[in-house]
Amino acid sequence: MKTYLPKPDEIDRKWWVVDAEGQVVGRLATRLADILRGKHKPTFTPHLDCGDFVVVINAEKVLLTGNKETQKIYEDYSGHPSGLKRQIAKVVRQKHPERLIEQAVWGMMPRTRLGRAQFRKLKVYAGPEHRHEAQKVEKLAL
Repeated sequence: MKTYLPKPDEIDRKWWVVDAEGQVVGRLATRLADILRGKHKPTFTPHLDCGDFVVVINAEKVLLTGNKETQKIYEDYSGHPSGLKRQIAKVVRQKHPERLIEQAVWGMMPRTRLGRAQFRKLKVYAGPEHRHEAQKVEKLAL
């Protein structure tokens, strides 16, 4: 018996839409990372990009458990001296609610070129509207 390796033209990619309203950030992020990597498919291969595209809507209504809303700190570093900016999750949710999900998923992706390519297939929107209707997205229930 031989090991099956899918060819790049044999990989079937779907578009999924996920409603983040009422979902806990960490639990949602693990499911999204698995779908982006392709671990939900029987043809998963760790060194190939066989994952699907994911569109997340209602990112502003995602849940943070415990006291994370006021105690969790998000850091952004510009690369310049004294360029470190720290904000609590409440402020990040007001200014850029997409970053709550994006940073949680990014923390669960591999730190390689392949991981970066897979992460680019994640599209996060703060509200219920998205611009990927042409891709015939399917609703994914988590």
